[in-house]
Amino acid sequence: MMAQALVVSPELLIAEKPTSMLDASLRVTVLNVLMGLREYHNMSILFITHDLGQAHYVSDRILVIYHGELVEQGPVKQVLASPQHEYTKHLLADVPRLRGKIRV
Repeated sequence: MMAQALVVSPELLIAEKPTSMLDASLRVTVLNVLMGLREYHNMSILFITHDLGQAHYVSDRILVIYHGELVEQGPVKQVLASPQHEYTKHLLADVPRLRGKIRV
């Protein structure tokens, strides 16, 4: 599907949960391919996910939407370091931890 989307040389690629049904090793591969495509084609990617770890890995900015409303936005590191909305805090709690620290 990515190849089909890239045929028309888009300025924006919308990737809705592109890794949701993949195992961990394939997820990283797909994320790296997306990042490479973004750089090579000089395009933006709207990456839709509930996984804030993946969002941190591929994003510059993050928008958190809860019940259809934008509840938080900003640079990804800022939002994840100091989440303001309860939903963002819940999503962040689901990110795997290593030695007590969040791996984002």
